[in-house]
Amino acid sequence: MVSRSTVVKGSSQRQSSTGIPGGTCDVLVLDAKLRQSLVVVRSLGSSGRRVAALDSTGAVPAFSSRWCQQRFVCQGDEATDGYLSLLEQALDRTGANVIIASSDSTVALLRLHRQRLEQRVKLTLAKEPALGIAINKEQTLEIAGQLGLGIPRGILVKDGSDVLAAVREVGLPLVVKPVESWLWKEGEHGGIRVASQLVTTEDEARHVVEQLTRSGGSVLLQQFLTGRREAVNLFYANGEMYARFAQWAKRTDPPLGGTSVLRQSIAIPPDIGDQAERLVRAIDLEGYSEVEFRRDSEGIPYLMEINPRLSASVEIAVRAGVDFPLLLYQWASGERIDKVQGYRTGTWMRYMRGDLMSAIASWQQRGRPGITPPARVLLDFCVSCVVPMSYDYVDWKDPVPTFVATTDFTRQWIGGAINKRLSHLRRIFS
Repeated sequence: MVSRSTVVKGSSQRQSSTGIPGGTCDVLVLDAKLRQSLVVVRSLGSSGRRVAALDSTGAVPAFSSRWCQQRFVCQGDEATDGYLSLLEQALDRTGANVIIASSDSTVALLRLHRQRLEQRVKLTLAKEPALGIAINKEQTLEIAGQLGLGIPRGILVKDGSDVLAAVREVGLPLVVKPVESWLWKEGEHGGIRVASQLVTTEDEARHVVEQLTRSGGSVLLQQFLTGRREAVNLFYANGEMYARFAQWAKRTDPPLGGTSVLRQSIAIPPDIGDQAERLVRAIDLEGYSEVEFRRDSEGIPYLMEINPRLSASVEIAVRAGVDFPLLLYQWASGERIDKVQGYRTGTWMRYMRGDLMSAIASWQQRGRPGITPPARVLLDFCVSCVVPMSYDYVDWKDPVPTFVATTDFTRQWIGGAINKRLSHLRRIFS
């Protein structure tokens, strides 16, 4: 794959063998390894836009798409000054007028250098301070509470000394949730992504809080909700709602609140549809957003968070008739934004690799609150194999990315198994 790409390292560049000259692309898609980035490449490429993609590794499915005209491998860590320099070199070569980023790290980097970058390229990010509010769960929940939305019972904690009192007030089990998913490292280059964790004891809660606050961030200790997980996806700009979509996640990876790996398009529930729109308008959060809710045992919805960047689950919306990547490009580039009036409900979408990982994780975590029993996990996984549905990566008009993703997973799976076996043998004979 690297032989067909431009490799950017330090100040050196090597032109690809594709014969495509620089300055011929409309959009540069970052985070090419992510599922949603492949969706962006396919969406914009099939609509006639010229697409370039960039990542820190060369073996990613998006690079092999028929719609990816230029590929850049940046051999530098994400969210660093070095990565920024390499990104600007890629902009010089492509002449792209729009950047689309989909990871916490690259969004954080673009925000940090926003003023500098916007002198030469359009960023598909909401304006400040709306974007900062959406990324910060504490601020989001505060506004949601003022609007009368249901918010989980929770307490803000900044270090381990406050954990015991917070645990006793919220109750166990509970979820320890970082206020922001990306934290810059003080005095260092780059940062770290932190994720929510379920805890069932006071000692476990103290350990997780200390771990998550080590880099200086704060966390929320929230009540644990086990009901259906639903999301409303919106596209809002210039005071107008251009598109609406809703889905529910049957399974996620990790099993308790991770990325959806089996999901279905649904009609927008009146309660969370209204709440999501009021929240986005109150924040004035332009562009794409995914507003996530979790219902309790009685079906009452509670706001979890807002995701103000293209989420991994966006492909189901595109398959159902709501092309969010295209809307995002139209908005950023100043084109007329299409208004989407409806979409197909009942569409199922599965991320096979993630679903398999979720099943394994459920087995390993059996007996913990909210985890489906192993026998039911196996049955549900097998039943899903015979239910008609679409699969992430699979597009018969663009088949090579499917092969690349499958090959990569197989290599990692076999390599991981071999490494575990070798480690076991070393322990035996050492």
